[in-house]
Amino acid sequence: MAVLRNSNRNVPTALVLKRIGAVAFWLVLWQLAALMIDNELLLVGPVGTAVTLARLVVTARFWSIVAGSFCRIVIGFLLAFCLGLVCAVAARRLSAMRTLLQPFMAFIKSTPVVCVIVLLLIWFGSRIVPTVAVCLVVLPAIYFSSLGALDHLDPKVRQMLQLHQVPFGRQLAAFIWPSMLPYLTSTCQLVVGMSWKSGVAAELIGIPLGSIGERIYQTKLLLDTGALFSWTIVIICLAFVCEKLFLWLLRRSGTWAQRRGAACAAHPRTIPAALTTPEGFSAENLTVGYGEVTVLGPVSARLEAGSRSSFSDPSGSGKTTLLHALAGLMPVGGALTRPSRISMVFQESRLIDELSARGNVAVAAGHWMTANQVDALLAELLPQVDPATRVSELSGGQRRRVELARALACPSQAVLLDEPFASLDRASREAAAACVRRHLSGRTLVLATHGEGDADLLDARRVTLPKAEGLG
Repeated sequence: MAVLRNSNRNVPTALVLKRIGAVAFWLVLWQLAALMIDNELLLVGPVGTAVTLARLVVTARFWSIVAGSFCRIVIGFLLAFCLGLVCAVAARRLSAMRTLLQPFMAFIKSTPVVCVIVLLLIWFGSRIVPTVAVCLVVLPAIYFSSLGALDHLDPKVRQMLQLHQVPFGRQLAAFIWPSMLPYLTSTCQLVVGMSWKSGVAAELIGIPLGSIGERIYQTKLLLDTGALFSWTIVIICLAFVCEKLFLWLLRRSGTWAQRRGAACAAHPRTIPAALTTPEGFSAENLTVGYGEVTVLGPVSARLEAGSRSSFSDPSGSGKTTLLHALAGLMPVGGALTRPSRISMVFQESRLIDELSARGNVAVAAGHWMTANQVDALLAELLPQVDPATRVSELSGGQRRRVELARALACPSQAVLLDEPFASLDRASREAAAACVRRHLSGRTLVLATHGEGDADLLDARRVTLPKAEGLG
């Protein structure tokens, strides 16, 4: 075991040595080529370039030039990043906006950057062109990446968050922004370098005084190859630093956002009685269907406020469909009266995998529970699991109990449970059912289950669905 640990610890060192070796190889090759040509007007070696660069960096003028170009390019990049996000959100919410923006973004993405720069010089002059050029080069990449991320958000998790009436700010911090980060990170690994290329190209064409592009133009006039190589190295280093710094900030923003989105209250607010006063369900000739195909109904039933009802019909009878209809997640025909606040355990897992068990419960509990209260609830259901454990590391049965805790912690007037004890053994079922009974607090309970005895564990009255053709 000691040998394995030492081997693993040496892996990063070996990788660093390989990279250093690769860089050294190309530097030696560069120096040999310079010695063979023996003409500094054509090729300056790394030693000569380093000497020239050393002379540059000790001057105040050098740092003034770097600061000016840095500000113009970074401002353009950040402007494109923010504008791309805003446009993507607008396009995601409004189909007309998506249709309107599509040809514009595609045109900018396909237009050669030199043509854009020349046109901008005619319109705006040389000082602002680098910023605008960078913005236009980066904007389409950020827009299409953000829009793709929004289009691929897990719709079932979004539906769960909306059902539990999680405020949009919490949804954004705990789920939406972290889900977008892989797309944005991958895109920014490319466009940060592109922003420096386009920004310096705009400076080189426009030649604003006191810019890196202007200095490169001067090296051409003076045939100063050493200075050209030195400024090129400066650009590469600045692009590298900006890329690493921005990617680090992006990743940190995801951690910070999830911490904020899954934060518990330091001092819990008192839950208004209106949010938890039990309310019942009333259905009159209720039908559920897809288009012209009816998959459930007609159903006429009344579930009194504070009652406990269980649908234990066979598979295909429509239990899950009915629960979704009662929760307001499906279009229905007939008359349906339901509570305004409902919490639910869905048949399939709908956890945010990047969050801990505590975080998944806290997202729905909001500012109504402290971390200690959430941990105490989880301890009843998962006594052997650390609440800080990410749910992606939990087993199916453990994940199920986290979802139970979330449904019980969320302020609601009714609790819907679809196969809540799936993947649990007998002892775990009994413990989970006891926890539900303790924390139901008089709320209306509707259960859909295949499990023998689940209704008895929850003291629920069995209700039989009418037979219906179609899907269950």
